[in-house]
Amino acid sequence: QLQLVESGGGLVQPGGSLRLSCAASGDGFDHYAVGWFRRAPGKEHKEREEVSCISHTGDTKTYADSVKGRFTISRGNVKNAVFLQMDNLKPEDTGIYYCKEAPTCATMYLNSVWGQGTQVTVSS
Repeated sequence: QLQLVESGGGLVQPGGSLRLSCAASGDGFDHYAVGWFRRAPGKEHKEREEVSCISHTGDTKTYADSVKGRFTISRGNVKNAVFLQMDNLKPEDTGIYYCKEAPTCATMYLNSVWGQGTQVTVSS
């Protein structure tokens, strides 16, 4: 079974950038779609929102309206990594960011396993 680990979070000023990484251990990661989710401060786990998703081929990418034009999801040259480049960050992007895998972006709900996430704080 795959295990995903998020990293790359931190404290950044508004307008700054961060690059999050989702690294997988185990085989078959390149056969799965990968989604990035975030939990805003004060929100419950069940209120995590999907920020972006990439298909297993990398051909299809989706973004929440709130991040379109600022965030870019990509699959790494190495098979076991997916990245989320976040530019022009805003305070409302603050939260814990998680990644998880599923057969397709439309079936993320089938996977109820969450990692520890990585904290992103956007503040001056």
